[in-house]
Amino acid sequence: MFDARIQPLQKRLLDRPATWLVTRGIGADQITIAGFAIGLLAVPAIAFGIYWAGLLFLIVNRLADGLDGAVARISGPTDRGAFLDIALDFVFYAVFPLGFAIANPANALPAAVLIAAFVGTGSSFLAFAAIAAKRGDTADAFPTKGIYYLGGLTEGFETIALFILMLLWPSLFPLLAYLFSAACALTTLLRWSHGWTAFASIDMKEQKPQDSNDTQPQSQSASTQDVS
Repeated sequence: MFDARIQPLQKRLLDRPATWLVTRGIGADQITIAGFAIGLLAVPAIAFGIYWAGLLFLIVNRLADGLDGAVARISGPTDRGAFLDIALDFVFYAVFPLGFAIANPANALPAAVLIAAFVGTGSSFLAFAAIAAKRGDTADAFPTKGIYYLGGLTEGFETIALFILMLLWPSLFPLLAYLFSAACALTTLLRWSHGWTAFASIDMKEQKPQDSNDTQPQSQSASTQDVS
């Protein structure tokens, strides 16, 4: 919901360190993979109840996620980089709640519900992006993204804010997980509705000429058969 609004600020803050990294030969893919590996360390840290370490790993992961895009804008974006960025982001979001489930068995059900909710938002996001790319559509609100970025109620900013709240107040994990799962469910439904409407209207426009063209040869063929 806030990703498009904070992008200009993020760009101003990260352009200088990104330039420093590029001059030292560090590529965007290296930052993406390193950030993902560091982010995964948050899971065992949370599982052992070391929440401050989990918060540190989360911050480093998110910093890397911003830096890889800034580096890519300077050195030149690639399809592989866009693929790595979104694929590893979704995996990180999905495994993060596991730390809380391991730390306290009472968190297992809310963690499972939250992961299922992430599947809904992630699958609807990627399905829309795949069809939009096939049609050559672009998202005006996210011109620098490597794929079509469909916004929603729960985007990257809201998800990271949720994770930070969970780390600061781990006893509230079940409540926060259920509340955010409900918001994710609403986001998924809205994306389904948007995709259903947007793609259906385009399909109707594309099918009309085809239908008229298809009808004409059939009628000609029928008349020929009658004559013979």
